[in-house]
Amino acid sequence: MAGIKRHLMLWGTGKPGAELSATGSATVVLENPDHLSTLLGSDLVGPHSVVFSPGHTPDAGIPDGPVVAGYEGSLSEPGLECSLGTDFYLQIQNYGVSAYMSVVGPTLIRVADDMDLDAYLADADQARQAGTFPDFLTNPVIQLADLPALGAGPAGDGPRCRLYADQDGVLSTTPGGARLGVLGEDTLEQLDTRWLLDAAADADGGPAAERPWLGRYLAAVSAVRDLRARGLAAEVRVSGFGGRLNAAAASVPADAAADTVDARLPLLLWSGEDAFVHDPASGRTFGLDPVAAGLAEVLLVAGSVEAGASYADRAALEQVAGYFEDAGVTLRSAELATAGH
Repeated sequence: MAGIKRHLMLWGTGKPGAELSATGSATVVLENPDHLSTLLGSDLVGPHSVVFSPGHTPDAGIPDGPVVAGYEGSLSEPGLECSLGTDFYLQIQNYGVSAYMSVVGPTLIRVADDMDLDAYLADADQARQAGTFPDFLTNPVIQLADLPALGAGPAGDGPRCRLYADQDGVLSTTPGGARLGVLGEDTLEQLDTRWLLDAAADADGGPAAERPWLGRYLAAVSAVRDLRARGLAAEVRVSGFGGRLNAAAASVPADAAADTVDARLPLLLWSGEDAFVHDPASGRTFGLDPVAAGLAEVLLVAGSVEAGASYADRAALEQVAGYFEDAGVTLRSAELATAGH
């Protein structure tokens, strides 16, 4: 069941992580159970796919076929609930009302219309300027749906990662997403080609066009959520969102800061006397003492040991950078590294 739930949440959020193969989409959700036989007879699924079909009882007699899991309710309509058997219930909510709703269990929040989008962007702006993150969005049982459309970018998404077929068999990656084809008429390669063309056309549009730091914001939300899941009850702050932990890092000019946009770069967080570095790529979080935290922040903000040496002791910066490199985490800006700095 744990693997099935993981596939469902990766499908809902659009996060990379589901195991992709040369055949079939990793996760497919059907709205209409009558479409199951057509799906299973297509190249949209393979032996490693997971299919969610309303009310379906898995058929163990399908040789070398995908896993087929039944669900009740809806995975597309905000305000409704989806259940997998009697062990897992997933609430679906609109973003705009979520701040006023009680959280009773795992919840997927959709930005479903323009009002939701305005609320989402207002919250992101508030976090960016004042360092205040929405309490509901950083709750450990909350996940934000369709992250690629909200600033996380298309990397890792697409028809080979996830598919959705509506009541009429129209295919997209997600409810409300762009039409890619029709079940029974289009191959996975055709869907993938159309999705890549759409992604290229949308590269200069969407919410991130005016806010290129939205991917960084989403990474920060995930990092705060991770600390809350570990039982950290006090307010969590994130470097670069409303301020810095360390005066040395704060002295780096804002237009020279290397940690403002890249969502892959680790984040420096703190809560009271506790400080942490969170690596979005691996999901790992490291606890640091105050001195090491200040040096790590300088590395992140300056972008390299060389640039950071203007704000902190070079030998100490090299020691902290080496510690993280030994752990498989780099605090150096990818952009600066590419530029050869």
